[in-house]
Amino acid sequence: MPENTATHDVTTVGSWVTPGRAARELGLRPGEFDPAVDLGRIRVTSGERGTGRRVDRGELQRLQARPDHPEALRESVRTVGTTEGALLMGVTKDRFTRLARLGLLVPTRFCLNRCRAVVWFYLDEELRRFTADEKNTMLLRGRTPDNLKAQLDSGLDLRARDGRTRRLAVLLRRATDPWSRAGALSLLGPPHVAEMVGDPYERSHLSRFCPARPSRGAPGSPVAVLVETLVTAQDPDEIAWLQVDLARLLAQAREHRPTPRPASAPHRSAPAGPTSRQPERPRGVFRELLARWRGRERGPGARRRLPHRPACPAGLGDPPRDLQGPEQSFLNDGHQHPPLTVVDPPPGQTAPAHGDR
Repeated sequence: MPENTATHDVTTVGSWVTPGRAARELGLRPGEFDPAVDLGRIRVTSGERGTGRRVDRGELQRLQARPDHPEALRESVRTVGTTEGALLMGVTKDRFTRLARLGLLVPTRFCLNRCRAVVWFYLDEELRRFTADEKNTMLLRGRTPDNLKAQLDSGLDLRARDGRTRRLAVLLRRATDPWSRAGALSLLGPPHVAEMVGDPYERSHLSRFCPARPSRGAPGSPVAVLVETLVTAQDPDEIAWLQVDLARLLAQAREHRPTPRPASAPHRSAPAGPTSRQPERPRGVFRELLARWRGRERGPGARRRLPHRPACPAGLGDPPRDLQGPEQSFLNDGHQHPPLTVVDPPPGQTAPAHGDR
């Protein structure tokens, strides 16, 4: 998402200024500075950690020294919609849309109107350059070639994909090291990234360098889902070449700086010797015995209350450590009550009556 320059204070430190101060000194309206940076019209540098982007005083002087400043700079970032773009090129809206669907006109940004329809915007400068090129005269005035018409009839629409490609170029230009270049490939969805980055530590480290994705509306809403679709790679061939690029950039990032990992826990080996080896207990034995104990019928004089920590039958030792579930609190609250002993009377005898504790 473009950075809101209104959040920057008027700040000048040494030979550089903040983006907000730079936009005011260059005479740019709100919303014109960030597109100018994305298009390379204004060179910015990354400040120290926590300071964000900054603009050198020399860059401001270079731009201000131009005779047509600031009009030329503002015109270079001016965008138009489909209607205004068609008038500028002297074609109908339908022909303009067909040229954009074929990828001949690349959008620079988009928004959603009240009907949740996608509205694309194009650089005024690029449309003028396309119109002035004599090679495009037949596309503007003549009949659409059969091969292009067949692609349109098949439903081809490259506007979203071309917009993502332009966005990727901007992010790669902003990247300052191999890890940030790999993180710039955030056009890939999480499942496709997981296919290429199987190591969870490396995947978590890579996510720190992924720029914020454009979003609209509440999470999970139709608007948010539509925007997520527009900013995420969708075509199989697009996903394939992005994954190839990700693999290449990750290899460079690993050589530049390995992925940080937590210190591994010390390995605890069992004491040597045949007497230290315990027979393996079958899984679920204690759970089964406990269930039998609970469902066991008792005589009239037997205690009706189960002990808080029943003694295990001989040979089983303590309850298994992996026992989880409803019995866990029942087995671990022995510190709250004194343990009770349940003694079954010999056959043929009746246990003496005792009240519950």
